[in-house]
This record gives sequence, structure tokens and C-alpha cells, in this order.
Amino acid sequence: MYQALYRKYRPRRFADVSGQEHITQTLQRQVETHRLSHAYLFIGARGTGKTSCAKILSRAVNCQNPKDGDPCNECVSCIGIENGSILDVLELDAASNNGVDNVRALREEAVYSPAAVYKRVYIIDEVHMLSIAAFNALLKLLEEPPEHLMFILATTELHKVPATILSRCQRFSFKRLSNEAIAGRLNFVAREEGLELTEDAAEKLAVLSDGSMRDALSLLDQCASESVIDLPCVLDTVGLAMSSEIVGIADAVADRALEPALEIFTRLYTGGRDLSSLLGELAALMRDLLVYKLSPNSPLLGGGFSATELAELSEKLSAERVFHCLEMIRDATASLSRAGGKLPVEMCIIRMCNESLSDSTAALLSRIERLESAAQSGETLAPQAVERKRDTTPLPQPQTVADAQPIETPAPLPDPAVSPTPAMAEASPEKPTKTAQDGDAAWQEILALLKNDPPTYAVLSDSAKISPTIQDGEIILRASNPFAMNAIESKALSDRLKEAARQVLGREVMIRAQLGGEEPSKKGNNIENLSAFGIVKFE
Repeated sequence: MYQALYRKYRPRRFADVSGQEHITQTLQRQVETHRLSHAYLFIGARGTGKTSCAKILSRAVNCQNPKDGDPCNECVSCIGIENGSILDVLELDAASNNGVDNVRALREEAVYSPAAVYKRVYIIDEVHMLSIAAFNALLKLLEEPPEHLMFILATTELHKVPATILSRCQRFSFKRLSNEAIAGRLNFVAREEGLELTEDAAEKLAVLSDGSMRDALSLLDQCASESVIDLPCVLDTVGLAMSSEIVGIADAVADRALEPALEIFTRLYTGGRDLSSLLGELAALMRDLLVYKLSPNSPLLGGGFSATELAELSEKLSAERVFHCLEMIRDATASLSRAGGKLPVEMCIIRMCNESLSDSTAALLSRIERLESAAQSGETLAPQAVERKRDTTPLPQPQTVADAQPIETPAPLPDPAVSPTPAMAEASPEKPTKTAQDGDAAWQEILALLKNDPPTYAVLSDSAKISPTIQDGEIILRASNPFAMNAIESKALSDRLKEAARQVLGREVMIRAQLGGEEPSKKGNNIENLSAFGIVKFE
């Protein structure tokens, strides 16, 4: 029966674990010096060696003939643990055994001494999937375990593990594997399997695995149908585009050439390329381009694109434009995961070519940067390339010179803040403009026009509650109480008052309400009236 490569070449010694020397060497010394902990917690991304190290450690602590902290893999204990015949070493999946009853059963079995080996070892994978009750049930056993018991917990999400569990375990953080380490292991496996793996294909598989050795071996297994595994074979098998085609799309975007960009995309789509992978490659290119613009010799470059390609694109694309492209790719990836189809990718390419079709902040910054660059260099942007909304409806043109009619230029509106001049008064055919000196007379005329509206007239004509002043192009109404203030500020009353004032004064005015009470003379009159009735007495 065929066995998958990631299972067939699973590490059997600590030295076989790639890229985790800071962990494997520590575990070897602990086994060699018998300074073992009762609980370990392995943290890291998928495919970085957590379960492999847990299995190696479980064999090493029970090996009858350990060699420099490594299991011999030849004694009865090592063979029995490896083939699963020794039940004292048990591997559990917390995703399917996450209840408190499962942990209670495990706790009842843990008190018994191992039958065939030195230590009873429980390997709990994806431990963060345990429920709160299950964690509480496990807590006491982790705090005071029997001498023969060892726990090895593994998780990809440390933040979901309670702090009480973390404080009782030795933590080891597994880092993502480098592309060099993955490519070296792939070359070793290819030689063992009799496959011819080219250097560029191994590098591409390492990049696609995103630091996971298991993913890299699975991709190699997928490409192993061919005796020679080169870069075109990897791209065809995985459904990816050539880097030259991705650079071609980016180059068309840089030139704002929509048609070539869509032609390349249509060719890739028709050829069965995976759209999410296409967006991922575009994002990787834009990310490397941004890093290259900031630091051309940075070790943070992904390595999927040559320095020549990045240099050519860097001259055409500004940092603001790159940010805009990354934002569009992010939105398209989210839309693609929800809806599918090629429309989100096409919209992404269109918006990357023309920033005016996007209202994002990154698009606006890109457009501003383009205008600034054109202004500094003295470049004149082509009319069809100016990225702003405007009315493109053509103006009607006369057929002949005789048919042409003169265009009347409208007179400028008068400034409300400036008092009308005699010339302005003559220009108004409706009614002469009133001045501040005629304020009382103008107010009486305004009230006369408002008599047709009894509610409005009743409020404004009550001089005991409202004191008007007309000055500097506005009508100031001083209300003596909040109720009158609310009546003045109502939209219906304000609109009717503005219309009446426009007819009387010959221009638009502003209405301003103030809570200031009455004028001093009127207040004095009111006090005299109150004193006449004996309410207020003067001494």
C-alpha cells in the first residue's frame, strides 16, 4: 500500500527535524541528563514538527538503548510505540475528544503504572480545542502528576490555552521553516524516491508551502507523477501562473493599460489557473515590490521575482499606488471567498488600472501623488487620463456664424454681508433695498406680509416676547424665554420669515435667534406696570 511522503519520511530522530535545532538540542540534553519535565507544550504553525518531536520524545524517554538523547528505534519499546502496539503511549486528538468526560476517563487511567515501558505518555494534539470544563479537569493532574506520567500538549493557537495550563508546562515555540531548509529536505526526499527535482522547482515548492514541511512534501507528492519535476510541471500541477505572466499583469497595471491586463487574466482563467492563487501571487509581487522600494537589498524579499523585474516595476509604480493595489487585491480575495467567479478579480484589475473608480483612501493618495509628480516634472496629463469626475455632455454648437446667439452672462449675486449701494438698489426691479436705519419700518412691512399666516404673525408680533433688530444683512430676534426661542428656531417659521424679508429688503437675509430678553426700556416699563399692581414696590 502506498504511503504518503510526509508520513513515509516523518523524522525518527531529533537530528531529522529540520529547522528546529533550538528545540531538538534542548530535548536531547534533557533526555540524556534525565532532567525531564512532567508536561510539555509545543506551539507553532502547522507542519513545523510539533507532533513529530512529541513522538520522538515519547520513544526517547522509554528507549532501552538511547543514543545521545535520541531513541535507538530498534528496541522493543521503540518499535512497539512506533507501530502502536504499546498502549502506554497514547496520542489523542482534542478536536474530537474535547469533553470533560474524556478527560475524566484519561485521569482515571493515568494513575496506573505503565505495563511495558518506563513512562506513560499522553500526546494531546490541538489542545486548545478542549472545553473549559475539560481544562479544569486536566488542571489538577498537570499540577501534581504521578511520577510515571508525562503530558505532551501541542497547539497552533496559544491564546486559547488558559494561563493556568501554561504555567504548569515547559513551552517550546516552533518557528516557520525557512525556504532553504524546506528545499534541502525536498531534494533529499526526491533523491530517495528516484525523482529528478530541479532547483527552481524546489524553491517554488518551498515558497508555496509557507514554512510548513508537511505542505511541501504533500505538494511534492502531488507532482511526483512526472519523473522530472521542473518549474512548469509544478505550476501546471498546482494551477499557478508563470512569474512572467504575473509581472505582465503588474506591468500593464503600472502603464494603466487595461486591455493587456485583462487579456493576460483571461488567458490564465481559460487555462484553468486558480483565481485565489493568482491573487496571492499578485499580492506577493506587490509586497516584494514595496519592500524593494524601501530597501532593494533587504533579506525580507520573497525571492519569487528577480531583482530586474522589481527594479523595472519600481520605476513605474509609486509606494501609494502599490498600497492601492494591495488594498484592491485584499478586497478581491475576500469577495472571491464569499461569491466566487472571475468578476471580483476583473473588478480588482480594472480598479488597479484606474484609481478614480475606487473611493478608498489609498486610491485617493495615489491620485494625489500622480498629480504632484506631474506638477513637479511639468508633465501635462492627457485629458482622457485625468482621474476626476466631470460632466462630459458636449455643449450645443451653432451651425453657422449667423445662427450663433450671444451668451448672456448672469449678474453676480450681491454679498449679503455688504450693505446695498444705490446702484444695487437701482438694479433690483422688485423693491428697493432697505438699510439698517430703516430697520423698524422694514420690520413693520415684514409683519404686514406675514398677516396672511396667523400663527407666524402671532409669534413675531408679540413685542413682549420677541425683540427684532435688522442689521448687517441679518435679522436678530431676541427671545425673552425658551418657549419663544424654540418657536423662532422652527424651520417653518424661519422659512416664512426669510421669504417675507427677501421681498421687503430685496435680498436674502440670515435669521439669528438669541435668548437675551427684552430691551432695558421695555424691562423698565414692565417693572413699572408690576409696581402699579402692588407686585413690586420701590423704596
